[in-house]
Amino acid sequence: MWLTWDKDTTKAHSAANHIIHLRRSQPPINTSTGLKEIPEADIAIEFKDVRFSYPTRPGVPVLRDLNLKISTGESIGIVGASGCGKTTVISLLERFYDTDSGDVLIHGVPLRDLDVHAHRARIGMVSQDTTLYQGSIRDNVLLGLDDADIPEERIIKACKDANIHEFILSLPDGYDTDAGTRGLALSGGQRQRIAIARALIRDPEILLFDEATSALDTANELVVQRAIEVAAKGPGRTTIAVAHRLSTIKRCDRIFVLHAGRVVEVGSHEELIARRGRYYEMVLTQSLDQEVGSHTSV
Repeated sequence: MWLTWDKDTTKAHSAANHIIHLRRSQPPINTSTGLKEIPEADIAIEFKDVRFSYPTRPGVPVLRDLNLKISTGESIGIVGASGCGKTTVISLLERFYDTDSGDVLIHGVPLRDLDVHAHRARIGMVSQDTTLYQGSIRDNVLLGLDDADIPEERIIKACKDANIHEFILSLPDGYDTDAGTRGLALSGGQRQRIAIARALIRDPEILLFDEATSALDTANELVVQRAIEVAAKGPGRTTIAVAHRLSTIKRCDRIFVLHAGRVVEVGSHEELIARRGRYYEMVLTQSLDQEVGSHTSV
C-alpha cells in the first residue's frame, strides 16, 4: 500500500512540476502584440531573402534566400521534390515559426509586426490530414467560429462552393447527420470537402491548401480539385496550393517550382511545360508513374 502511495505521489509531483514549467515558459512567438489592421496592397504575400532552419535541426537550412511575390487575388501553386521547403512556406505563413533571416511580408507589412490572432483569422487552411469531430456535419463546418448565429444560407453556400452540399442533402438527417468519431462515417474525399467548407465559411483573405489531395484516390481527387478551383475564385482571395500531384495545381495563375529551398522556375503550367525544365521533368515522371500503375492494375 505504501509503495503504491509513493508511486502516486511521485507521479503527482512530476505532473505538478510540468504544469509549473509550462506556465512559466515564454513562447518564442509573442501572440499578444502587433497590428490588427493592415492596408490593402497589390502584393498580398512576399518572401524576401528568407532563410529558415527548424529548431530541431539548427544549421540545416530548409529555405535558402527564398524570394517570391504573390499578387492580391492570385492563385499560386508550389511544387517540388520532398524536402524542398513547400510545407515550410505554409508553416511560416501561418507563423508557426519565425524566419532565421529575411522577412515574410503581408501587404507589405512584416509578419513579425502583426497580431498573430488577427493574422490567422484572415487565413483559411486545408491540410492533408483533415480533422473532423464527433457531432453533426453542421457543427464540423462551423467549428472554431466565434459567431454562433451564422445564417443557414451562409453554411449552404460554403458547402456548395466546396462541392459537398448535394451529398449532405442525400443523407437521412442532412446537415444534422452525425459525422462519426473523427469523421470516419465519411470518405476521405467527403471529409476534405467539409474541411474546405469550414475554411470558406470564414471568407478568408488567404486560402492555403497543403497537399489537400495527396491521400485521395483519382475519383475523389477530381471532385476535391473542382472544389479547390471554385474556392480559389473568391473575390480578392489569394490562394496558395502546395501539391505533389501536379494535376491539382495546373490551372493556377502561376506555379513556383522549389528546389533546395529556392525558387528555380516560375510560370503557368503551359509556360513551364514549354520551358522543358525541372517542372517538365516532374510532369513526365508523374505521367509515367500513372501509365505504369494503370498497366499494373490491368
